[in-house]
Amino acid sequence: MLERWARVSCRGRWAVLAVWLVAMAVGLLAMTGLPGLLTTSLSVPGTASQQADRILTGQFGENVEGTFTVVVPVPGSSGPAVARELGQRLVRAARVLPGGHVSAVQSGPGIMYADIATSLDLQKAAARTTELRGALARQGVEGAQVTGAPAFQHDISPVLSADLHRGEVIALVAALVLLLAVLGLSWAVVVPFAVAAATTTTALALVWAVAHVVLMVLYVPNLVMLIGLGLAVDYSLLMVHRFREELSRPGAAGGAGPAAPVGRPGAAQVEQAVLTTVATAGRTVVLSGAGVSIGLAVLLVVDVPFVRALGVAGLLVPIVATAAAVTLQPALLRLLGRHALRPGARRPGTTAGGLWRRVGGGVLRHPGTVAALSVAGLAAAATPAAWLALTPGSLSAVPHDIGAWQGLNTLSRRVGPGVIGPVLVVVDAGGPGRATTPAMDAATLRLAHEVLDQPDVFVMAVGSRPPYTAGRDRYRQSVVVPRSALGAPASQRLVRLVRSALVRQARFPASAKVYVGGAPAQGVDFLDRVYGPFAWVALGAAVAAYLLLARALRSLLLPALAVLLDAVSVAAAYGLTVLVFRFGLGADLLGLYRAPQLEGWVPIFLFAMLFGLSMDYQVFFVSRMREAWDGGSGSGEAVVEGLAHTGRVVSTAALVMVAALSGMVVGRVAGLQELGVGLALGVVVDATVVRGLLMPALIALAGRWAWWLPAGVARLVRAKAPPFAGHEERGPGSSPPPPGGPVGGAGGSPLLHHGDGEVQ
Repeated sequence: MLERWARVSCRGRWAVLAVWLVAMAVGLLAMTGLPGLLTTSLSVPGTASQQADRILTGQFGENVEGTFTVVVPVPGSSGPAVARELGQRLVRAARVLPGGHVSAVQSGPGIMYADIATSLDLQKAAARTTELRGALARQGVEGAQVTGAPAFQHDISPVLSADLHRGEVIALVAALVLLLAVLGLSWAVVVPFAVAAATTTTALALVWAVAHVVLMVLYVPNLVMLIGLGLAVDYSLLMVHRFREELSRPGAAGGAGPAAPVGRPGAAQVEQAVLTTVATAGRTVVLSGAGVSIGLAVLLVVDVPFVRALGVAGLLVPIVATAAAVTLQPALLRLLGRHALRPGARRPGTTAGGLWRRVGGGVLRHPGTVAALSVAGLAAAATPAAWLALTPGSLSAVPHDIGAWQGLNTLSRRVGPGVIGPVLVVVDAGGPGRATTPAMDAATLRLAHEVLDQPDVFVMAVGSRPPYTAGRDRYRQSVVVPRSALGAPASQRLVRLVRSALVRQARFPASAKVYVGGAPAQGVDFLDRVYGPFAWVALGAAVAAYLLLARALRSLLLPALAVLLDAVSVAAAYGLTVLVFRFGLGADLLGLYRAPQLEGWVPIFLFAMLFGLSMDYQVFFVSRMREAWDGGSGSGEAVVEGLAHTGRVVSTAALVMVAALSGMVVGRVAGLQELGVGLALGVVVDATVVRGLLMPALIALAGRWAWWLPAGVARLVRAKAPPFAGHEERGPGSSPPPPGGPVGGAGGSPLLHHGDGEVQ
């Protein structure tokens, strides 16, 4: 199938290039309109916080995600007259916003502040931030600072755009240096960049289309561009590397034999090299893309729009990268032809991968020691994960030069950080007039007393008249202002305590339904919905990955080993990320935020992405080992050959991915910094310690068991998935049985005709 695609791409290469150029042009146009379709909403459907927010929006006119907070510095002696004058000006300024209305003006040391609520959702409210700031200036509200969720989304958008441009430059320069080191100064270097450009722009075009239908997150362009760049270059590099090997084989230059000079293969030899490349490295890329897709598909199962949006956007990247690898890449390689060999091609008969061959030999001589030391190092790296704590979102871990942060900082210093995100207790009494009955008044007062006894509560506001009641006195709300910031552990504990105990102790009438909402409650629901089913979702991803790899690698043990090592890599990445951001190891040197909690979406996306990338490197290594095993090599020799032929390109691919991820690390948004550091460290650990040392050591210890597949299963797999191109299976089974098991297929013909002394 892949060879047919490759042949079509080679012979219709100009048409293939034209199609991809059109897709790239559409992607470039889509990029200009994408920012206006993105949001940072953490709304979770079907939760108590969403129900509370619906009542607040529909009955009280208080839209949690569409509300601005205006902070105005005033002289210390200002009194009620100043507050009334400021309130009138804010009312006039709020008229520029649909449904804009002002809450009562509050005062603090040297400031006055008020909320301006709108009927807009977060995305549309954010787009009107500049308009509101202009209206405040026209009304003479001097020194006004506008903050709140819409202002933060508006102000952070240009920061993300600037970070992306800077990150792209860093990633491209680093990738260029690495590719030149591996491929030499040749036209072959252009191919990975062409594939990456096609992948990223096409993926963004698809994101733009999807964003018209479903919520799409503000971070998506940065994720798609930088991760897409790394993944596409990795896939392309693997295929270019294999293409050059095929052209360098004896006889590729026209059948002149091993001593013939390399450099001028004919068109037929070039096309055959392309076909072989796609049948081998291309098959590996497809399998790797499927592995990354399985990892990211985990996010689609999570019933949270924010996380699903990340999953959809992330899933598009490996799909498009794989499509480019099996269509655009063959066309480019066919056009490249002999130019791929000019400066850096290996001469026929020379030995590949000297360094990695020595590494493999060292691992095989002491597999037990290497495995024990690797496990110890990985366990040490994973240990800090025990201190992992999550926040749904931190408004403080953003650039301090944006207007929204300055307003928040002023309000936090003068009044308290909890003012910007109060907990809202909303009661649906069940009918008109029921919210103001004596029983309801008594329950509300009992709740107030219980809440005010909590150490993290700054103030609580209750009442039996508007703005505390609405809907002909059917609905009632109470406002709880925590002392801690939005998303802090104390704020989360307060929400859980109010829901689990304090509401029950208040003894509201049986007909009343009580919902705890507001931004802190929304954050708690976000974390609960994301991580509640996480273990089952991860288990499902592991099972799917195992089945995919078992079919592709034709082994029962290797897929299990791959999944286990994926989990090890993720655990190490979690631990190292906590070590950097919570304990500050290297944070100041790299200019990173220090935070006691990670952004709530980061660990699950880190798991999904690193789970897939780990399978990438597993497949890159083991596919080549499998080729050597199928070609008659012993288990130990197959390990060495796989490392020798793939180690350099995999390590380079890992460094390219790290270079791409560094574009997030140098950014100024905490969540992307955390993701970039976690992925970069996870990739480095996985491609070196896990796949370069621990995996070959375990395969060496397993010996023939590593390649074993029962004969019946082998025949089924072979019927559906042909062996790697250019290599034949030994006997009717796809691999030898373990010691003590059957040694032959029909007729008892032996399947093992080589020794495994090097791994005993």
